[in-house]
Amino acid sequence: MYHSIAHSPNDATRALSVAPEAFTEQMALLGDRGFTPVDTARLAAAWRSGAALPARPVLITFDDGYEGVHRHALPVLAKHGFASTLFVSTGWLRGPYDTGGGLDAMLDWDQVRELAGEQVEIGGHSHTHPELDQITDEALWSELLRCKEIIADELGARPVSFAYPYGYSSRRVRRTVREAGFAQSLAVGNALARRRQGPYALQRVTVRRTTGIEEFEQLVEGRAITRNFARDRALTKGYAMVRRARQVRRKAIRSRV
Repeated sequence: MYHSIAHSPNDATRALSVAPEAFTEQMALLGDRGFTPVDTARLAAAWRSGAALPARPVLITFDDGYEGVHRHALPVLAKHGFASTLFVSTGWLRGPYDTGGGLDAMLDWDQVRELAGEQVEIGGHSHTHPELDQITDEALWSELLRCKEIIADELGARPVSFAYPYGYSSRRVRRTVREAGFAQSLAVGNALARRRQGPYALQRVTVRRTTGIEEFEQLVEGRAITRNFARDRALTKGYAMVRRARQVRRKAIRSRV
């Protein structure tokens, strides 16, 4: 899971950004080690049907829609012939639907169309990037359908894959994503994707600015993931308790109204 690919990211995106030189080195490693990148839709379809996947399949995914995906990542992906998936928050992209929420330089729709023509699957990532498990049913439906409709209007094809903003979901969110017409969706989890996770809770590992090439190799080979993300998982568990308490309070307040 990538976010921004940038030489000089701003403070808001720095931790989850990757330098273009590092991204180039990481993609070269995938090629040298015999990995075959596939997009999210192909992975999920193969697992549903039992069809064979290529040798050493790997997902390369980008969240949000930062301009560096087009400027820096696309030439590298094209050089290797790698497929990937870009999950866009439609209200963050430059153009007629821009809500001003983008955290750094964002893609415009011409760039998204160019990416879509170069083996990049375009998936949904909500419209304004909220924590989906913390909003009302009405707002949740609006975020999903607005995102889906805008992508379909701009690209001429409905997105079939989705990624949860911040990686947060719940049973209600996953059910609604399915009912909104997305065939599969990705979380974070910092673990390898497994068929047993089901099509609406597939996990990914985070690549960030501090990820060196040795750690990257460990991640794609499935080694030392628990150790590398021990702090992340501890923080996630603690925050999950806070989030559940917030949900309980909101439900109690609504029931009294």
